[in-house]
Amino acid sequence: MERLVLRGIDWATYQTFSRALRGRHLRLTFDQGNLELMTISSARGNSSRLTGRFVFVLSEEFKLPIRSFGDMTCERRDLDRGVEPDESFYILNEPLIRGREEIDLTVDPPPNLMVEIDITGNSGNRLEIYAAMGVPEVWQFDGTVFRVLQRGADGHYQVSDRSRYFGDLPFAELSRFLQQRTQMDEVSLVRSFRTWVREQLAATGPAKG
Repeated sequence: MERLVLRGIDWATYQTFSRALRGRHLRLTFDQGNLELMTISSARGNSSRLTGRFVFVLSEEFKLPIRSFGDMTCERRDLDRGVEPDESFYILNEPLIRGREEIDLTVDPPPNLMVEIDITGNSGNRLEIYAAMGVPEVWQFDGTVFRVLQRGADGHYQVSDRSRYFGDLPFAELSRFLQQRTQMDEVSLVRSFRTWVREQLAATGPAKG
């Protein structure tokens, strides 16, 4: 994975880069004058899509509304920041953006959940941007360890062993499932994950919905 950082970039130049590179296999992060361009590896892309499938399974089993926006560009000119998550989801806020094709974060709420695949360990400033935008929860996977990060009242993320959206499921277990991504096909892996979720729900009581 290759990474390039350009410094002293203004908002208009960032916008030009963003439009010109849209649809390319590059991830852009803009943080108050610093523009990072990073290529997307196959490992990152696979982990990202698989985590997205897990989110969909969880939403079904917990009977929660969901709308996914993938790696949409999230930007706020007032913050002088922009970021492209690996995956993004509206859950509790889904009714607030229902029917919307384009999201404007200056008026719309941020996604409830972002997924950050951090194979290279360079997501520190990205987490700061998510926090500034008010994203309540970020799921982070470094290729080995899965972490749930919840935004606290102080605006900073803290590691949690649970998600605020999916009951008492022990989310450290997602590491195990994601590490199996090279050992079986995705249909079988997602089926195995769904079975695990249902077993957990059976042990703790039915999901409410």
